[in-house]
Amino acid sequence: MRTDAIRRVVIVGGGTAGWMTAAAITRVMGAMPGFSVELVESDEIGTIGVGEATIPQIVLFNKMLGIDEAEFVRETRATYKLGIEFVDWLRPGHRYVHPFGFYGLDMKGIEFHHFWLKGRTLGDQTPLDAYSLSIVGGLQGRFAHPRPDQPASPLSKLGYAFQFDAGLYARFLRRLAEGNGATRTEGRIVDVERDAETGHVAAVLLQSGKRVEGDLFLDCSGFRGLLIEGAMAAGFEDWTPWLPCDRAVAVPCEHGGDRQPLTRSTARGAGWQWRIPLQHRIGNGYVYSSAHLSDDEAAATLLANLDGKPLADPRPLRFTAGHRRRAWVGNVVALGLAGGFLEPLESTSIHLVQSAIARLLTYWPTRRFDQLEIDRFNAAHVSDYLEIRDFLVLHYKATERADTPFWDYCRTLEPPPGLADKLAIFGANGRIFREGNELFTETSWLSVMVGQGIEAGGYHPAADLLSDDETLSRLQHIRQVVADTASIMPLQDDYLGQIGCAPAPLAAAS
Repeated sequence: MRTDAIRRVVIVGGGTAGWMTAAAITRVMGAMPGFSVELVESDEIGTIGVGEATIPQIVLFNKMLGIDEAEFVRETRATYKLGIEFVDWLRPGHRYVHPFGFYGLDMKGIEFHHFWLKGRTLGDQTPLDAYSLSIVGGLQGRFAHPRPDQPASPLSKLGYAFQFDAGLYARFLRRLAEGNGATRTEGRIVDVERDAETGHVAAVLLQSGKRVEGDLFLDCSGFRGLLIEGAMAAGFEDWTPWLPCDRAVAVPCEHGGDRQPLTRSTARGAGWQWRIPLQHRIGNGYVYSSAHLSDDEAAATLLANLDGKPLADPRPLRFTAGHRRRAWVGNVVALGLAGGFLEPLESTSIHLVQSAIARLLTYWPTRRFDQLEIDRFNAAHVSDYLEIRDFLVLHYKATERADTPFWDYCRTLEPPPGLADKLAIFGANGRIFREGNELFTETSWLSVMVGQGIEAGGYHPAADLLSDDETLSRLQHIRQVVADTASIMPLQDDYLGQIGCAPAPLAAAS
């Protein structure tokens, strides 16, 4: 073993981020001789616990941890997720779905949507949603796992994620991490001790008087950024001008309405409301701008728009959209909310934890803490946030709504340069470019641009390699195959029952 190897890892803070980190590091690094992971958290300090909707990358994370999916779904009271439904975002009464997976079938070497755009010029006004199995099946409350063994079926490339109880997920991961050797220390941190020569964190001091030493400190303390900001002064990049929502109020409620495998986002007068149906309850919240709405008004609006009886008092949250300028300083790495925050509009919070963990494992340091590697980590961290920021701003900028001061502000804001370029390129010829390995695919950008009313001024010339009649015939055939496939997918509740879950009955909405 290297003499400069990291031996003692200290994770500051629990919750989803802390236990995801502990589970992953003990899984990958835990067998090294003399290696230890200690997580310090206090029961007195609550966790946010509302990041309950995810994107498909969570499937890969769970597989990396060796998690049995059926057990995970049972233990976290999870439901499946095929996409996000957006209601009233373009204008009141309008809705669309951002699906996981893809649309239609690529032909003649170009993306399917160019043939869809050509079809519109020929009079076929079928919505884009009709060509996605995730959307058609999801709206019917159906779910099935992808079938890569059936390459000719829309099921072959179906993407999915989960909606789960964040508190139960953290407990589930804690059992995994402790099974792999992680230890938990209860206590509130009252001071941080730093090395006089290097400036690195040497130890954290607990209210009990205990001193916890480490070589590498991972800050999962949430918005506070106890180490990364409080001790290391990493700095914060504030994106409020582009993402003006800075408050949220959250409350669970009894089941009512439906249990579609979709997260729902409904635009409100000063922001938007989330709806996340789990097996045993529905998670709800209103994300809003405090410059346009009071906290009491937000809570009242949320409580007036629930599917069932509330199961707790509304819980307020305050945040600032943006990121730490440096997520890694010295021997401190920020993960989760300590590293930054982007509102949960596209369910990216848990993914950002997962992405940072994967990057940390790639750049796993020695006690030398090479600055060139740290710089690369920090650059990639910022890039992650930038890519997601532009995608979120798209939802607000591309709207016809002018019914409240909040939507007036959003509709008229100047978009970030990268987003402005994407809008101009799609508006000219219907082209979508994905920058490098950015999180959101061409399908994602297409779904939201079309859903938010961005019109393409043309389509790829190769679409004319099919005659007009052949184009219309193929479009009709593809949507029929999608509809037929969706009709034979099982209902999600039946699917959950097959793996031993017993979802709560759907109560009448109050």
